[in-house]
Order: sequence, then C-alpha cells, then structure tokens
Amino acid sequence: MSSVELRVPDIGGGADVEVIEISVAVDDRVEVDDAVIVLETDKATMEIPATDAGVVMSMNLAVGDKVSEGDLILTLEVEADASAGGYSQSGVSEPVVDQRDEAPVVTDAPSSSSNITVRVPDLGGAAKVSIIEVAVSEGDSVSEDDYLIVVETDKASMEIPSPSAGTIAKLFAKVGDELNEGDPIAELMVVGGVAKSAAIKDANSEPRFEAATSEKSAPVSQQTVIQQTMIQQTRASTASVNTPSLTNAVAEKAATELNQSSGKVHAGPAARKIARELGVDLTLVKGSGPKQRIVKDDVQAFVKAQMQKAQSGASNVVAGSGIPAIKLPDFSQFGAVERQPMSRIHKITASNMSANWLNIPHVTQFDEADITELEAFRKQQKKMAELRNVKLTPLPFILKACAYALAQYPQFNVSLDMEKEEFIQKSYIHIGFAVDTPDGLVVPVIRDVDQKGIWQLAEECMALAKKAKDKKLLPSDMQGGCFTISSLGSVGGTAFTPIVNAPEVAILGVSKAAMKPVYDGEGFVPRLILPLSLSYDHRAVNGADGARFTSLLSELLGDIRNLVL
Repeated sequence: MSSVELRVPDIGGGADVEVIEISVAVDDRVEVDDAVIVLETDKATMEIPATDAGVVMSMNLAVGDKVSEGDLILTLEVEADASAGGYSQSGVSEPVVDQRDEAPVVTDAPSSSSNITVRVPDLGGAAKVSIIEVAVSEGDSVSEDDYLIVVETDKASMEIPSPSAGTIAKLFAKVGDELNEGDPIAELMVVGGVAKSAAIKDANSEPRFEAATSEKSAPVSQQTVIQQTMIQQTRASTASVNTPSLTNAVAEKAATELNQSSGKVHAGPAARKIARELGVDLTLVKGSGPKQRIVKDDVQAFVKAQMQKAQSGASNVVAGSGIPAIKLPDFSQFGAVERQPMSRIHKITASNMSANWLNIPHVTQFDEADITELEAFRKQQKKMAELRNVKLTPLPFILKACAYALAQYPQFNVSLDMEKEEFIQKSYIHIGFAVDTPDGLVVPVIRDVDQKGIWQLAEECMALAKKAKDKKLLPSDMQGGCFTISSLGSVGGTAFTPIVNAPEVAILGVSKAAMKPVYDGEGFVPRLILPLSLSYDHRAVNGADGARFTSLLSELLGDIRNLVL
C-alpha cells in the first residue's frame, strides 16, 4: 500500500477559490474520477475528481476554505500498482467545469477600425446545433461578452458571446438554422485596438454552457450533469426559497436538466445561472436592462415578489405545498354579498386542517358497533346520573373503549419525527374530543383516560365542553392529546372522513346510531348500530392494524363488560 496526495489542479489562474462542498470523508472508498470536493468561482462551479482509487486517509479542507492551485486536498491510501497508473503521483487532474466564459473564435482582426467575423467556436464535437434564440439585430450595439445567439444540443443550451464591443454590421444567423464549428454568426464592426485584443483570445475558446459542458470536456458525463444539477438544488435550498411554485420548479428542472424556456428570453449569464438555481421560469420575469435584458437583480426581485405573494395571498395554503391558491371571482356580480371576518379559532382551524391534510397520507377504515346493550345500560343509569348531576352520554364509553384499544395497539399512540426518522412512543393515554362552538371547532383533552371510570369521564366531558362553549378553555386544556374523537352522533350522517389531528396519528369519527335489522342465526332482529370511521396516518399505521383497531372497538362497545377484563 502507498499514499497519494491529491492537490488542487490548474483552475485557470483562479486564486482563493471557495470550497462549497466536500463529497467524501475520512475512511471513504473512492474510485477514479469520483468527485471529492466542489469549488466555486464567480463564473464557474468545478468538481475536483480523484486521480486514483483508494481510501481517504486524511482530509485537509472544509467547506468555506479558500484554495489555490497546488493546495493539498486530501491523502489517499492506494494499492502500490494503482499509484503507477495513468495519473501522476502528484494527484493533479483536470477539474470538471460546468460553465465557460471565454469568447468564440474571431478571424481577420486588424489593428484599426474594421469588421470582424464572429464564428461558431468549438462545440465539443457537436454538429448541426440548432439556433433557438438570436439576441441581436443588424445595427445593434453590443458590449464585450453580450451574447449574440443561443444554440442548443441534445444535452445543453449554450450562449455564444460577442468577443468585443461594437456594432452588428451583418447578421448571418436566424432562429432554426443549424450550425457547425467555424460557421459565421455575424459581422461585427469594431473600433481601434478592440479588434486586436479580441483576436488575441484563444481561437479554441468555448461558449458559455447553460446546463452542461460539451462531451469533449472530459470527463464530463450524464451522471456529472445530474450531480451538478443537484449541487444547484442544494444551494437553492440554503437560500430559503419556500415559495410553492418555485420549490417544485427546482425538482422539475432537475428531472429535465434544462430550463427549456430560458433559451427564449433576453437574459445575461448571471441571471440565467441564478434562475436555474432558484427554479425561476425566465419567461415570467420582466427585464430592466438595456433592451429589456433580464439581469440578476430582476430574478431576485421576481423571487422576492413571489414569496410575498405566497405569504399574503395564499394564506389558506401551507407554504411549500406546491398548491396554488384558489382565485375568487367577484361574487357581487351575481348578487348581494357581505364579507365577515373569520374568528381566531376559524383561522387556526383552517391553517391546521390544511397542514394536516397536505402532510399526512390519510386512510379511513369504516366499521360498525352493535351498541344495543350499551344503550340499554346507559338508560338504566339515568337516575344515578341525576343524583350525580351528570349527563351520561355514549361519549364516556367510547373514550374508555378507545383507551383500551390504544393500550392494546400502541402503534396508534405515537407521533412521527420525520426529521430524525423516529417514532415517539407515548406511555400515557390522553384523548381529545371535538366540541362545536359558535366560534368554531375546539378539542379539549382528557388526561389518563385509561385510569378513570365512566362517571369521572362523564363529569370531565361536561366540564370541558362547558368551558369550551363559555370560551374559558386554557391552552393546557387542549394540549397533550394522543388520540381524538369527533362525534356527530347528535347531528346525523352514516360515515365521514375525519382529518387526523397532528402530531397524533389517528382520529375516530362517530356518526349517528340507527336501528338496523341484523340476522342472529334464526332471524332478523332490530339492533342499534353505531357507525365508526377511523382515519390514520399510513406512515405509522398499516391497513391490517387499522382493521384490528376498529374490530376491537366494535367488540368492546358491543359488550362493555370487556372493558373490565
């Protein structure tokens, strides 16, 4: 075994280049051409690949460090024969660059005022590239590096810039033309020594790439393009752009590798770069530069405006959901209308319901419970209830049955921490029940339901319901729930889909009981049937457990003696 030092290669004269990503760690195994770090200049993002296959012994850089050519990146432990391969022992290799800013080929550049011909530069072997945009017209004045045309291959969109300032004397290219290396683009009239300085530039210079470098710029590959797209997504995410339309646009651009619409607008390279990073469709941006050219500030202003619009005009949609707000018509054109402000409870409920529905994959299990005997027993307790000054409803029995079921199936008594990828298992059983008030829906919570009897539960239900309707509930009265019951039994209906009350993972909906004919083996007999609707978070609970849970509830409510076993 031997060691190889990997150092920063020639990066085109750039100094103090920032490290924006470390792709490996100590003890990681790397192969030849695997990216080890990513550097960023003001014009390009570059991956520095490994020169040999081996194991990382030490890492000498961190994100944010500034490096120059020859600086030590890391030390690799390689096999003896591997270090003698096609790469040098110094570990210097060509970086993978995703953007270029050199000028195209310029011919016939005299030292005095004259016309020069701007030709198609080296396209990395690509032939018959299609022109998708012509940014100038004859007679237009251009500055050095202003792009003249945009060409497109099957992998990239490329800007062809002007080599110097001047005036377009003649334009040979038009949208739809197919060009090869060396074909004339335009005749540029330049003044004095400008043409001479332009002619000095490398005749093999390359265009600026919009999505990927050419195949000739080895070792660029399809995988490298995807990796660089992911790098752009990472930088975009750190910019905290949470606008629904923009965050989804980033994912779409990663899938297609190219913003196809960006080649059809008048925008500079810096504006195009930031647009790709933030997932902005440049056709929606208004340019403020010369000839309505889109500049970097225009893109940033557009993003800011979209974020403000999302916060103010789409308050009924969870930020980042990717769902556009519903645009309302002018209802007054249909008749008289009156606007009424939402109560505080309505606002909170609307926000929470939207968040829960969008974030939780809901499944609802429907079942029925035969509560004929339970109802008969409840009515028998009427005198005792009057003595206790308590109204005994079916709710305390349902609470007790749910507490028993939660103890039997603890997967319903959890919360999900998706950030840490963990289940939070609760050892207590606190159950909330929905109360309909004039101001909206509230959910007070009864604590330790499994440790309380029916009468105590009935008393607490009455007390909390009264506090809710009198607007005297404290925040502590509505916190700590493990499970929720939403009962519409006094209203009606046969079934519904309740929305899980996050961070809980399940909720039981109870509809109105009704007499139904049930076959008992000898004939049909009338039985009081209670419809049950159990919604649960499918990330925490599977379908079989959902069915078992409602089956147990049905059994417990069918014979309440099971609650004391």
